[in-house]
Amino acid sequence: MSDNQQREAHWNKTRNLMIIHLVIWFVFAFVVHWFAKDLNSSTFIGFPLGYYMASQGSLLAFVIQLFVFVKQQDKIDRQFGMAEDDDA
Repeated sequence: MSDNQQREAHWNKTRNLMIIHLVIWFVFAFVVHWFAKDLNSSTFIGFPLGYYMASQGSLLAFVIQLFVFVKQQDKIDRQFGMAEDDDA
């Protein structure tokens, strides 16, 4: 695989990963809040589910998503030989 093809393949995987994570972010940032009133018919640890997801669940999802994204991107970078050195 030529250097240009390798960079193109790396960018395609990186772009697809970003799109997937942006869709997940959009769901937790907007969709959950739009349907919070409907979600309140269920409860989670004693709180209405809509309230819990709007106040705590979305924040927790963002933090988890951040760590997952970094791990997945590092795997892609290492696959294509573009990872940063761990020596610091």
